Amino acid sequence: MKVSAAIETRMSCREFLPTPVPRETIRDILEAARRAPSGGNLQPWYVHVLTGQSLDRFRALVRGKLETHPQGDGAEYDVYPRNLHNPFRDRRYKCGEDLYATIGTAREDKPGRLRQFARNYDFFGAPVGLFLCTDRLMGPPQWCDLGIYLQTLMLLAREHGLHTCPQEAWTSWHRTVSDYLALPASQMLFCGLALGYRDESAPINSLRTDRAPLDEYVRWHD
Repeated sequence: MKVSAAIETRMSCREFLPTPVPRETIRDILEAARRAPSGGNLQPWYVHVLTGQSLDRFRALVRGKLETHPQGDGAEYDVYPRNLHNPFRDRRYKCGEDLYATIGTAREDKPGRLRQFARNYDFFGAPVGLFLCTDRLMGPPQWCDLGIYLQTLMLLAREHGLHTCPQEAWTSWHRTVSDYLALPASQMLFCGLALGYRDESAPINSLRTDRAPLDEYVRWHD
């Protein structure tokens, strides 16, 4: 698969098939992703892979906590700026509306939207769940590097016929994740990543978010 095709077909998959992903395939993706660039070659990332019984136990743990703690542990960082202004606010609003429209969940159906959002914490049924962490001493430049690494993983997954969903929503369960993975105090959770085979029949996977035209954000200086 060409890189351009991987970019064009990558999407945030929110319904996966239960089909297992061979460990060799996961390892091939992680091996290739080691070449992702990072400033000073710091490679400021740690990856934790959950599959099989370990993933089942983790899902059961979170599911048991959701009933009494629907907001999780409390977010360790703000996924979005608190005073988001346009055009960013409108883009986020439209993305949400388009997403829920695919499954016929109206804006006033708060329970339905919450149920769908909670699917994040099941990795949307994916057979593989990854957690990406970094060292707490790292700053914005290294968080950017971690994002580059994450994109590299997602494009390599497409090369293997797989799909992904990056999930910053997991920051709301950072204590639970940290305890389950036995993370050292110096290591913090950045995000989760669902990995597996896309359910082609799921309406929610029909979503393709809009992208701004070049003239909206590109300026040529000749």
